[in-house]
Amino acid sequence: MNLPNQLTVSRLAFTGAFVVATSVPGPYAFTLGLGLFVLASITDWLDGKIARERNLVTAFGELMDPLADKILLAAAFVTLMEQGLMPGWLVIAILAREFLVTGLRLVAGARGAVLAADRLGKQKTLWQIVTACYLLFYLASRESPLAFARPLFELKGLGVSTLLPLLLGLTLATTLYSGLAYFWKNRQVVLDQM
Repeated sequence: MNLPNQLTVSRLAFTGAFVVATSVPGPYAFTLGLGLFVLASITDWLDGKIARERNLVTAFGELMDPLADKILLAAAFVTLMEQGLMPGWLVIAILAREFLVTGLRLVAGARGAVLAADRLGKQKTLWQIVTACYLLFYLASRESPLAFARPLFELKGLGVSTLLPLLLGLTLATTLYSGLAYFWKNRQVVLDQM
């Protein structure tokens, strides 16, 4: 297994640790969760960069990299929904898009084709990561290691009441638009199966 694929697999391990850290009550649960989420997100950036620069792109990586992203972000968004920071309908819309795109990739894979992530999908993932990081940082700022950052969330423009709706709107818009564009771009795969 090459280095980019090892990084992709490590993202799944970081995701498991993130879920445990944020699910088990403790004084630093969200501080630890934020750190694990950031580390996992860095592996997302690194694996693609290394794969392209060293010509280590594989079918495994093209399939598993976006799948590992989806699992990480689903874990974060479900956690944030449990904390009352994301509405359930928004999490369902995001997860539905991810399941539909993964289903399309599976259909294509059955025909011997690999549908890699595209530029819009990467932008969508970026906005999802930014939104999750913001909210996890907000939760971590309630804990003593990051309590110094708590006043940031009370500043005009950075507060949850102002910035959160903007981030959620951007996340929803890029998620839905990228999903529709992905299906349109790969519509022949769908049409051939009907």
